[in-house]
Amino acid sequence: MKIYTKTGDKGQTSLLRGGRVSKHHPRVEAYGTFDELNSMIGIVRSLNNDAGVEEILADLQPRLHRLCSDVAAPPAKSEDGARIPRIREEEITRLEQLIDRMDEDLPQLMNFILPGGCPAGAQLHLARTICRRAERRLTELIEAGESVNEHALMFVNRLSDMLFTLARWTNFRAGSEETAWKEG
Repeated sequence: MKIYTKTGDKGQTSLLRGGRVSKHHPRVEAYGTFDELNSMIGIVRSLNNDAGVEEILADLQPRLHRLCSDVAAPPAKSEDGARIPRIREEEITRLEQLIDRMDEDLPQLMNFILPGGCPAGAQLHLARTICRRAERRLTELIEAGESVNEHALMFVNRLSDMLFTLARWTNFRAGSEETAWKEG
């Protein structure tokens, strides 16, 4: 398989089982931002030295890849033929359970906190912001009347919460104190 196909040379790309669209189509923007998030998780993994954090991140990356496929393939156009991997309700529940488990270890949040901490924790805060941007792209896609798996949006909303909690948990386990935001 060649890396270059030349099929995008005129500014269009193929969706999974959904025809061709411009490279700036809202669907491409959405799954492209999830791909960026997955790359950010790869950066975090390269900086991380905590086995507990690595276990979570190693489990997350294939799910993000599934999310990209899910968003790239409009459900209305792709359910006939090849099976497209979709985000399922169980994955949302799994994120909630993970958040709850990490939250048990953390001090109660009394203020907004500023992003930062150890290198992996700080990059997880950045990953959270990329996730929120991807969520905005996904809602734009939905508002444009495009078909999206309903569980994908719920998963992404929970994912940003999980990344925030994971950033805090990573910093906590590394002994990095959180900086509370204070006006002035």
